[in-house]
Amino acid sequence: MAENDANPEMDEKTYELAQLVFQLVRDGKADELKKSLEMGLPVNIRTGNGDSLLMLASYNGHYDMTKLLLAHGADPELANDRQQTPLAGVAFKGYKDIAELLIEHGANVNATTPDGKTALMFAAMFNQLEVVECLLTHGADASMMTDEGKTALMLADAMGAADTRERLRNA
Repeated sequence: MAENDANPEMDEKTYELAQLVFQLVRDGKADELKKSLEMGLPVNIRTGNGDSLLMLASYNGHYDMTKLLLAHGADPELANDRQQTPLAGVAFKGYKDIAELLIEHGANVNATTPDGKTALMFAAMFNQLEVVECLLTHGADASMMTDEGKTALMLADAMGAADTRERLRNA
């Protein structure tokens, strides 16, 4: 097999179509994407930096798009090139309803990035109290540590995230 057969280059039209799909997802246009998914659009395609359609939808706060993609088999554990999962992205952004949806579809609340950060840590650092509550309710381990030995509480404290710091002190 020739080298480029294993990893074929996209022609210009295919590239443009992929960009349109990614933009539909970023914009949350679930109704416009639904037919393409029903016709066989691969639900786990990724952007050049490894963001899946699910990552784009959830990170941009599009509940209906996230729900549609999950219904079509999107993988909630598919990490991007920085090894961030959709749950980590919504924890940082504070989208509790999408965090719940991802967890219902199998997202691991204790998954870590290469440096050991969890979704709980991201939520804690950025004072996303509702997401912290959601993650703890679903079994997030507040005692987990980063590679540098920091817990979610320590990270919240370092970032001055008062609400999550207080909640984690009582975890």
